[in-house]
Amino acid sequence: MGGYYGGRLAAAGLDVAFLARGAHLAALQRDGLRVDSPLGNIRLTEVKASGIPAEIGPVDVVLFCVKLYDTAAAAREMAPLVGPDTTIICLQNGVDGPSLLAEAHGADHVVPGTVYLVSELAGPGHIVHSAVDRPILGAASGVAGERVKALVDAWRSAGSAADISDEIHVEIWRKFVRLCTFSAIGCAARLPVGPILRDPETRVLMVAALEEAVTVARATGVLLEGGFASESLAFLLAMTPDSKPSMLRDLEAGRRLELPWLSGTIVRLGAERGVPTPIHGFCYKILRPHQDGPPAIIGPDDTALSA
Repeated sequence: MGGYYGGRLAAAGLDVAFLARGAHLAALQRDGLRVDSPLGNIRLTEVKASGIPAEIGPVDVVLFCVKLYDTAAAAREMAPLVGPDTTIICLQNGVDGPSLLAEAHGADHVVPGTVYLVSELAGPGHIVHSAVDRPILGAASGVAGERVKALVDAWRSAGSAADISDEIHVEIWRKFVRLCTFSAIGCAARLPVGPILRDPETRVLMVAALEEAVTVARATGVLLEGGFASESLAFLLAMTPDSKPSMLRDLEAGRRLELPWLSGTIVRLGAERGVPTPIHGFCYKILRPHQDGPPAIIGPDDTALSA
């Protein structure tokens, strides 16, 4: 996501620096950035890229797009990027990122947001965007408000359906309900959206999991509209049949999963508010052995296992 939107903004003429690591960083520094997209391909032969925030220094805007399990560490390490007037735009999957960033850098610096985007890292320095491009940023005032508007204008000029919302907390939960449900069922079934919704039994399961997450949202005070589960099913039906949630791609690649911050959060919030979450609870439990990567068949403490 960071590579895609950074590439779009750099191609639009904004001064963009990429904070990356490993093979991806090496490719950015050596070859630049390649983005393949139905909205138009991008080839940037030279980009500013570093693995050290202090080499970049204070910036006007930080697009915070890291995986949920990296939030706390990234929030600490990004301190050299944050000056007195820096705006941090949180574009993560879950619902906890903005508050964690506010704890680290102050609420005045943070603008919550959410994104509908189907993209993946095809290889170091190579982003493939296949469908949907809709960032939604929270309304802000002052300098932060001017920067939010400038970003949205730049994204719109590049073909994105970017928008600003006065109810960003509700928008974040709308995305969260859809994403954590699609991720849970997709990973449990090891299938993209098409086969899941084509089968009547797994389709019923998807709808029930959506309704479960909606009930939890309402119990936390987020008033999602009536019929939101049905609306979300229509949203999923409109996706291309081979669409996969990012967590399924991570599972297939043997990477860490955002599971504790997706279905795990639904289960935790449901337990705190007395809302049963049997479907998300099952998916959370069945996927837990994979949350830190491929589980070892024989572990160091297997001798302690007993009936």
